[in-house]
Amino acid sequence: MVRRAAEAGYEAAPNIALVKYWGVRDEALGLPYNSSLSVTLDKLRTRTRVRFDPALPGDQFVLNGAPQSGGPAHSVTEFLDEVRAIARIETPAFVRSENNFQTASGLASSASGFAALAGAASLAAGLKLPPAALSRLARLGSGSACRSLFGGFVEWRAGSRPDGRDCFARPLHPASHWPSLVDLVAIIADAPTKPVRSAVAMQRTVATSPEYARRLREVPARIRAMKRAVSVRDAPALFDLTMVECDSFRLVCETTDPPLDYLVPASRAVLAAVRSTNTEAGATIAGYTHDAGAHVHVFTTRRYARSLRRRLASVAGVEKVLALSPGPGGHPIRVVGR
Repeated sequence: MVRRAAEAGYEAAPNIALVKYWGVRDEALGLPYNSSLSVTLDKLRTRTRVRFDPALPGDQFVLNGAPQSGGPAHSVTEFLDEVRAIARIETPAFVRSENNFQTASGLASSASGFAALAGAASLAAGLKLPPAALSRLARLGSGSACRSLFGGFVEWRAGSRPDGRDCFARPLHPASHWPSLVDLVAIIADAPTKPVRSAVAMQRTVATSPEYARRLREVPARIRAMKRAVSVRDAPALFDLTMVECDSFRLVCETTDPPLDYLVPASRAVLAAVRSTNTEAGATIAGYTHDAGAHVHVFTTRRYARSLRRRLASVAGVEKVLALSPGPGGHPIRVVGR
């Protein structure tokens, strides 16, 4: 039991997966069937403060200024229980978290959220976890959170051990590795929140999609090719691979029973605009991807970013287009007042 209040803060950014993970071989430990590759983004962030306080009657969770109950609060308590078990404490906690972007819309708020919670809670509990251990901890809250602890380009290795000790993320290249890379995020107006939690949806895909086994066979080679493209900053190769991977992910979702369709007409119009842009250019100058949500990420380089941003913004149903770059990893933040 913590005898007096102990507080810490942490900030983390969402990431967008270039190679997705979709499906886990162990739900309790969050162990994926395949490894994945991602880019941590700048400008978007989650800031979380955790205070372990023996005076509290139980855990309390406030998200974007609103007290949470039900599922969100239960998920936070379950995660805090993991931290308490490591720290050998039983103290309840007060958690305050803020996103500067939309929650549960396909912008990876769970990734940044649980990465920030892992960092803040472990520090507040007096733990000094090395990067691999902190990544494994974040994975228990949300799989992709293990990648948001690191900046730039990140690989999450699926591992093979039943206990998950070899399942954690590691940085490949810092954000500064590819300064000309731009992620244009087409924010879809009135994008619906996910009707089915990703943790549930992906397991439905594993059980019912006839395309899932083929996807698993293809992913390792795609990761190797993508890592080579990133290493030498080969934009056309990266963009082509990113679109192939995204189409593969969407196919297993759409062939799930019942089907999972995260896109709306405006989302599909953005995909079509990217294809048309490449056709008109006679080269691959952009590549799209999306997660389990309606918003679409379009990667390009600074040379084409301005004109492509205007084109995407003109698509009916697109509310705005964010211009993001590879960003830094998670880090502690100063806690000022309560």
